[in-house]
Amino acid sequence: MYTVVCNCLVCGKKVTAQETGSEQQCTSEACSEGEGARAVPLAGHVGFDSMPDQLVNKSVNHGFCFNILCVGETGLGKSTLMDTLFNTKFEGEPTQHNQPGVTLKSNTYELQESNVRLKLTVVNTVGFGDQINKEDSYKSIVEFIDAQFEAYLQEELKIKRTLHSYHDTRIHACLYFIAPTGHSLKSLDLVTMKKLDSKVNIIPIVAKSDAISKSELAKFKIKITSELVSNGVQIYQFPTDDESVAEINSTMNSHLPFAVVGSTEEVKIGNKMVKARQYPWGTVQVENENHCDFVKLREMLIRVNMEDLREQTHTRHYELYRRCKLEEMGFKDTDPDSKPFSLQETYEAKRNEFMGELQKKEEEMRQMFVQRVKEKEAELKEAEKELHEKFDRLKKLHQDEKKKLEDKKKSLDDELNMFKQKKTAAELLQNQAQQAGGSTTLKRDKERKK
Repeated sequence: MYTVVCNCLVCGKKVTAQETGSEQQCTSEACSEGEGARAVPLAGHVGFDSMPDQLVNKSVNHGFCFNILCVGETGLGKSTLMDTLFNTKFEGEPTQHNQPGVTLKSNTYELQESNVRLKLTVVNTVGFGDQINKEDSYKSIVEFIDAQFEAYLQEELKIKRTLHSYHDTRIHACLYFIAPTGHSLKSLDLVTMKKLDSKVNIIPIVAKSDAISKSELAKFKIKITSELVSNGVQIYQFPTDDESVAEINSTMNSHLPFAVVGSTEEVKIGNKMVKARQYPWGTVQVENENHCDFVKLREMLIRVNMEDLREQTHTRHYELYRRCKLEEMGFKDTDPDSKPFSLQETYEAKRNEFMGELQKKEEEMRQMFVQRVKEKEAELKEAEKELHEKFDRLKKLHQDEKKKLEDKKKSLDDELNMFKQKKTAAELLQNQAQQAGGSTTLKRDKERKK
């Protein structure tokens, strides 16, 4: 340590300090408050204002993904509208009205506009509203959306994550097609939208709006909006917090639901070819805002708010699913005392709880096994006892039969001996009789001779 004279780092004044030769700040009040600080001129352009350009270039090189769910009854023109929106003929065949249940069919396409690549996934609800009992029509849709959330959550929970190359299949926008009845929403539509509003961004549209008149369409839109509000259905509202799009989005929010007409056929009107639907009474131009709201839908969905739909899906709907799922698993941010709760403690607590339940189940299974073994032993002992009793009974029966047979044999032997004795006596008597007869004959012969 030695005394050194050096320059203040802030104001540049000479200061004396016990130091090892390095510069330090002086202790003057003006310097500590920042007064008199010298301005260091830049030698050139720093360049961090190019970070937005870097982000844009990186995003363009990586590409974007956008997933649309089309919900509506069969025959409302869902596939036709998708073809018209992206000016592409997507593959697919018309579905019949005899589907036993609601199934979801997903198709992914690679689109490119200028140098921007878009991976578009269109999910169609096949057989929606075609059944007699429509009570569970929404369940397969909810299960599909939850399955995409679960797949993304499992990817996030992996030790080695690959989110930069992961194909995000979460639904970013749900186009709900409403039949142009002109009266009110169907119960199926209200129930389905109520089940989906917390899981996906719902944009209601009146399909085939050229089927009703303009006055009926205006009343129908008002009726739909009032029914959605009265039933507590939260539809997607175009954001108005960004000044650059606040005015157009607030205007478009008043036009919801959009009344659209889709068509891929081109009709010559004047000197140009336009997408339109040809009728005997006239032509409905798809891109004419006086005829339908197709242009408004395309502008809001693709050009202005596509990124906001993606962001809302991640920050609102997916985060809600993720929070509920982790809470079901027992993970919490705070303990009952509102103190921070670490993931390690949560893991240890859940592990101990799981091990306790496992040991409890193991003990229950062991007790059940012992009980079943005892019951089986008792059954075997009872069966053995019955076998011994049966053996003793058969043995006694055998002995009785044997004794009867021996007695019968003895009686038969006695009868045989008696018969033999009688036979011998009879033979003896017969011999004696024959001898007596012979002697009598000899006597008679002798007497006759005399």
